[in-house]
Parts: sequence; C-alpha cells; structure tokens
Amino acid sequence: MITASIFGLVALLVVVLGLALVLRPRGPSTLDFYLAGRRVGVATNACAICGDYFSAASFLGVAAAVYVSGLDGIWYATGFAAGFIPVLLFVAAPLRRFGEFSIPDFLGRRLESDGTRLTAVTVVQLIILSYLVPQAVGSGITWELLVGHGIAGLSPYATGVLVTTAAITLIVALGGMRGTTWTQAVQFLLLLCAFIWLAIAVLGSGFNYAGAVDELSTGPLANPSVEDGEWRLETERDRIDGDEPATFGEPGARYGQLGQFALIITLIMGTAGLPHIMNRYFTSPTGIAARMTTVWVLGLAGVFYALAVLLGTAARSLIPEAAREHPWLAELTVDGVLRVPEHALLVLGRIYGDEVGLGFIATGALIAVMSTIAGLLLASAASWGHDVYERHLNPRASQRQAVWAGRSAVVLVAVVSAVVALTMRPDSLTALLPSIVATMVTWAFALAGSALTPVFMLTIWWRGTTAAGAVAGMATGTITAIGMIVAGTVLGADGLREMLLTPTVVAAPLAATVTVLVSRRTVTPPNLDRLWLKLHGTAADRQALRLARLTIAGIDEPSRGAAGNATKSRQR
Repeated sequence: MITASIFGLVALLVVVLGLALVLRPRGPSTLDFYLAGRRVGVATNACAICGDYFSAASFLGVAAAVYVSGLDGIWYATGFAAGFIPVLLFVAAPLRRFGEFSIPDFLGRRLESDGTRLTAVTVVQLIILSYLVPQAVGSGITWELLVGHGIAGLSPYATGVLVTTAAITLIVALGGMRGTTWTQAVQFLLLLCAFIWLAIAVLGSGFNYAGAVDELSTGPLANPSVEDGEWRLETERDRIDGDEPATFGEPGARYGQLGQFALIITLIMGTAGLPHIMNRYFTSPTGIAARMTTVWVLGLAGVFYALAVLLGTAARSLIPEAAREHPWLAELTVDGVLRVPEHALLVLGRIYGDEVGLGFIATGALIAVMSTIAGLLLASAASWGHDVYERHLNPRASQRQAVWAGRSAVVLVAVVSAVVALTMRPDSLTALLPSIVATMVTWAFALAGSALTPVFMLTIWWRGTTAAGAVAGMATGTITAIGMIVAGTVLGADGLREMLLTPTVVAAPLAATVTVLVSRRTVTPPNLDRLWLKLHGTAADRQALRLARLTIAGIDEPSRGAAGNATKSRQR
C-alpha cells in the first residue's frame, strides 16, 4: 500500500510538471514569466491564490493548532481567513490599477525612488525566506510519516525536504507564472477534495463536533513533552488569564486575551503584505477583476478553514480510541495523544482509508507545500530578477537575460530555504509552540504586517507619503518585529512571550508613525497628481486625462508652428 501511495505522489508530480511544460512561456518575456501576460481570469486566479495561500500552515498547521490547544487554535483559522477583508477593501483594485510587477516595483514607482525599491526588496526576501522554511519543514514531516525511510542515506525528514524543494523548483523555473497559476489552481482543487473526503469520512463515522468539544472540555488539556529523550504526557498550565486548568473548549490555554488579539491582528495585517499573494493581483486584467477575485477567495477560505477546525477537533477526539485498536499508532502517540500535532490529519487519513487514505491526505499536504513554495519562489524571482537585475544591475538586459536572472534567483532561494529547514527538529519545538509550522508562518505574517503593510497602506491611501518616510517605516517595522520575535523565543514568561511572538500589534503602529513623521519633513514625488490618478482614478478619469493631453499636444504644435513662422517673418 505504501508503494501505491508513493506511486500516486509521483503521478501527481508528473501531471504538475506536464502542466508547467505545456503552459510555459513560449518566448523570453518577463511579462509572461512573472505575470502570465496579465490575462488570468477571476475564478482561475482565485483558485491559484488559494493554492498559494493555503500552505502547510493551513492544511497541516491549523488542524494541528486546534488539536494541541483547542479553542486557541481556532484563532489561526480566524486570522488567516479574515486577512483578505482588508485586501478586498483597500488593496486589490488600486494595486492592480497601478500595474507593476511586484510590491517593491510598486513602491519604487509610486514614490519615484530606487532606494525605496531596494529597501522593499530586502524586506520581501526576509518574508519569503521565513515563509519558505516552514513549508519545507511540512514537506519533511509528511514524507517522514508517508514513506518512513530516506534516500541515499538521508533521514526521511531530510529526504522529504530535498525532494519536494527540488521538484517544485524545476516546475517554477520551467513554467513561470502561467504554468504555476494553472498548477496551483489544480492543486487547490485536489487539496479541497482531500479535506472534503476526510470530513465526510469523519462525520459518517458518527462524529459530532459539539458533543466532542463538550467531552474534551470535561478534563484538563494535556500534551506530550520530551525530556532527556523520554516522552510523557503533561497537563497544560492553568489558563493564562486565570487560575483554572486549561481545557480544550475554553480560551486561554495558549493565549490570553491580549495574546488572542495580537495573534489575529498579526495574521490580518500580514496577509496584505505577503509578496507571493499580492503579486497575484498584478496578473488580473483589471482592478474590478482583482476585487472580484478576492471575493471568491474569501468564500473559499471560509469553507477551507471551517473544515480544518472540524478535523483538528475530530483528531483530538477520535485518535485516543483508535490508538487502542491500531498498534502502528503506539510509536506516534503518548497515552493516545500525538507527539507531533502536524500528524493529526495524516493519522485520520490512515484510520479511515488505510494506506490509501494516508497517501491521499499526505499528497494533499505535499500539494499545499509545493503550491505555496511555487508562489514564494516566483515572488522572490520577481524581486531579484526584475527589481534588482533589470532595474539596477543590468538596465539594458534583454528579455532572455532577465528571465534567466529570475530562474537563477528561484534556484538560489530554494537552496537557502532547504538548508535552513534541514537544521530544524520539529519534535523538539512542540512544547514551546502549538504547531511549529503554523507558528513559523505566523512569524512571516508578523514581519509582513509590521514592515510592509503599514507602508503599503499609507502609500496607497495617503498622498503625503514620501520615499524617505517609506524607507524609515519599513526599517522600523522590520527591526521591531525581528527583535520582539527573538526576545519571545528566549524569554520564559508565558504572558510576555505570547505578545512578543506576535509583534504586529506593536510594530505596525510604530512603523506607521515613523512613516508619517518622516514624510511630513520630506518632499512628495513631483508627479504626485499623475501617480494618484493612476492609482485611484476611474477608467473615465484616465481616458479624460489622455484626451486632455492629446488636446494640449494638438494645440501646442500649431502654436509652435505659428510662432516659428512669425519669427522667420521678422527675420526676413
């Protein structure tokens, strides 16, 4: 059966690679390679964004966070889904109307500053790397449980990281945005099918969500911990905001009231600053199409995360009983509780579908990883290839040279992320983090929401934003967010740690304040009116401006001719 599961995974990779080859750019065009020619339809783009966004943190991490911390894990689902509301209201349409290649390119053009562009490139690369690493970790965890052995002397975890990263790097380098868009759309539909099948199997077995939550809440919440190589089940500490024992169905097991608020703000703010998601809006044909795409994404996200919460709760309720019936669960659990929470959906898949079910869910997990890695690598390529190579290193580069620069960037960033992921030990961090994958992705959201989103929003909606203000704001948000996260990983006070590990609620207002203060002391771009009209003007406004320019040009030419004739007459 394991052979059948691996065969299914290989078949999926072959299909995805085939799509990338068939749909790859036919010529050396950066517009095709990075933006699919700006011709991606609403439904296709919505599915591709979902494939980009519903990463290992969504597929494995949200269910794992619910599994290990109960109601507190639901805050991940809430924040991830709600993140597209500000994108819909404030970002999607203006961003597409302005029509650049990437977030750094948008900021550089809007503020007419190369320094702003290069600063944004640095921030974008930090976000991409911090998002790539947990995806690679998720691929290693999945391979470890699905296959159980490595290749060429490598551990199963290392094999999963390397095989997945290598495969998706090849697909992205060949297919560009066009091939990646269609493969991500197909991957998302398969991912959703895996969730729906597992939900039907769980509910069909008689599982009742409300009843399970009530039953799980009758006793204190307990999770495995490891010390000196020995695993044991330990009761969670008292709820953060009180002295009562932490339970599955009550908030406060992992986050107090301030921590819950900080986590949701971090996830909501972070979405609007994610480079691989925002770049997708440049592929829409119009601003209206970009906004409608976001409406579709919100609906699909609601369904997806509701299923993730249901399945995380089901795993916590059903796996202890299954552990008494299935001997293979003994090495994965401690007193019926999983050692690695990210195994929750994979174990449910095996319980209800044997090895075929495990293979189906594991394939879904690897789909989520590959799809997100693809989007991140493309966003990285756009920053290095277009914003750095074309704009600064080689402004006279041919289209072929620019595309090859992007492909080289894809390979380099993939190698760095794989190397970092290989140094991680997921089981050693379980005691500190409710889900290593979901938590690490939250750090990427925190960096995006602290460094990019405040500057991004001000640049779109405040005419007074200047290049110097944007650079100062991005630097402030980046330094503050990274400093707080590092402090949160070493400090032992639980109440303080939860705040430090979700720093956007502090770092974003600070970055916005610095941006405004510096902008008020510096000069806005000289072509502000034209830039503002391009960003916010309606199609009628822009058409009127073009007609006015043509009219002025038409009047000016005869005037110049008449003036020239008069001068010649006087000379004669």
